[in-house]
Amino acid sequence: MSQAGMTAGGHAGLMERPMFSVPAKKMAMWLFIIADTTTFAACLVAYGFIRNANPNWPRPFHSITNLALMTFILLTSSLTMLMGVRAAKAGDKSGALRWTLATAALGIMFALLHLREWMTLIHEGMRLFKNPWGTGQFGAAFYSITGLHLTHVTGGVIALVAVGLRYKAGRYNADDLEILGLYWHFVDLVWMFVVPLVYLLNLAH
Repeated sequence: MSQAGMTAGGHAGLMERPMFSVPAKKMAMWLFIIADTTTFAACLVAYGFIRNANPNWPRPFHSITNLALMTFILLTSSLTMLMGVRAAKAGDKSGALRWTLATAALGIMFALLHLREWMTLIHEGMRLFKNPWGTGQFGAAFYSITGLHLTHVTGGVIALVAVGLRYKAGRYNADDLEILGLYWHFVDLVWMFVVPLVYLLNLAH
């Protein structure tokens, strides 16, 4: 084989995409998710220690109706996000936009129900460092963990609308929706840990 052929073959080999390569944007999202996972894990572990150290830990929740509704809405939003990504990969821009905006709408519903819950607890006298049921640390722990999750949901809703509209305009592609979907599924997964630790263990007897 001539030197030119070897050179061309060498360049061709260098240009081939590695078998297990991950696009930079997707890798960045995975790294963000890993870092954010440690943040939520640290918060929940600290919450567990604080709860176990306080014998008069409050149990203010008397019903799981609102919690069940919020959880159902968030799980449904993961399904609509999945449908949006699937439509985008199939080239159905209108369908992808509809499913993405439906996901954002469900996220807004979740946030509104969460804020209503906060308003109810505040009306009952629960503040950051005091409440009428027991140790004042409960309010700080509850508002910190649920507030951090609610902030992620709110940011996700804004991103869903922005990315969805830009995808429809041709500025983003199906891969961008898929990467955003990773974030949204992560937010939903975190909620599955918040529910038993922060809510179900604090149901009134």
